[in-house]
Amino acid sequence: MTKYPRLYLSVPHMGENEFGYVREAFDQNWLSTVGPNLTALEAKASEHYGFPVVALSSGTAGIHLGLKLLGVKPVDEVVVPSLTFVAGCNPVLYENAKPVFIDSEKLSWNLDPQKLEDFLKKRAAINQLPCVVTVAHLFGQSADMDAILELCHRFDVPLLEDAAESMGTDYKGKPTGTFGDLGVFSFNGNKMITATAGGMMISRNKEYIEMARKWSTQARDEDPEGINNYVHSEVGYNYRMSNVLAGIARGQFEVLDMRVEQRRKVFDRYLRSFSDLEGIVAQPEASWGNHTRWLSCFTIDEQKFGVSQADIIRHLEVHNIESRPVWKPLHTQPLFEGYECVGGEVAEDLNKRGICFPSSSNLTEEDQQRVIDCVKSLHRSSR
Repeated sequence: MTKYPRLYLSVPHMGENEFGYVREAFDQNWLSTVGPNLTALEAKASEHYGFPVVALSSGTAGIHLGLKLLGVKPVDEVVVPSLTFVAGCNPVLYENAKPVFIDSEKLSWNLDPQKLEDFLKKRAAINQLPCVVTVAHLFGQSADMDAILELCHRFDVPLLEDAAESMGTDYKGKPTGTFGDLGVFSFNGNKMITATAGGMMISRNKEYIEMARKWSTQARDEDPEGINNYVHSEVGYNYRMSNVLAGIARGQFEVLDMRVEQRRKVFDRYLRSFSDLEGIVAQPEASWGNHTRWLSCFTIDEQKFGVSQADIIRHLEVHNIESRPVWKPLHTQPLFEGYECVGGEVAEDLNKRGICFPSSSNLTEEDQQRVIDCVKSLHRSSR
């Protein structure tokens, strides 16, 4: 029997113009961290979001620079949602600060505003508020930003948005990444649109963006002697996006709306196909915004479905299909052992029961049917 080709969770999907912009970079020899593609990408993104933008080497770099811009120092506490990818928290450790993890709420799977309020009240009572609150928008769905912003304003704590998974997502008609003091996006290879790598920072505060631009290129100062000496008075980083990768991102940005539509169609096919199966339920779509369905996520009730989430993942793997659990909560990771967590039960349950299916925008109906058939074959009604 011929083995089916590998189906991956989320793969790049190129449009018509990306290669032309990359070829232009080679033809003009702009093969560095400056050039026309970078300029055009930042201009397009700034026009789209309405705020200044800087293109970076990764979303993680953006979070790191964002924490520094917001004043995080060693031993400071930084609020991080527990249910997110580790890259959303690693930069807290870069600065020798201390993460405090907050559980998810069941509606959107994102940071629970009620638990955040409980924590902030507790810290305010002893005059030890955290330095920064971070919020992630998971799998293409926005967190409840009105509630979170109200808390950040009430307790006067800056907000950093991790929008790595939510490019194209909105909250009440406004794009994610534009609510906090800073927003960070990712162009990683598995995201809604990609540059193969890279990220982007956005802020209404132009000074933040200009400082991030400087820090991302090794923090070079202006030479007071005017002879082009390399003068440095503070630590910098090699965090700038290259002009070549910016060419890919530039082309991808042109098809963002199309990719959102395609991912939502993939999710809709899963939803229709599983609608008559007891024990499998889609990640809810909160009423406050458009869920891009970057990943199509469902939860499995083992008693009703007949097998567990883990059984389904292993079965799909036998058939050369990649799937994975919803994120393993950070408060359960060995790396973060000993750090405080507020709640955690919801995130742990979602990790235990949640499953992410192949969701690429170029996933064919035939290939998706392979996934659907494998899942259906395990349901108690088929046995």
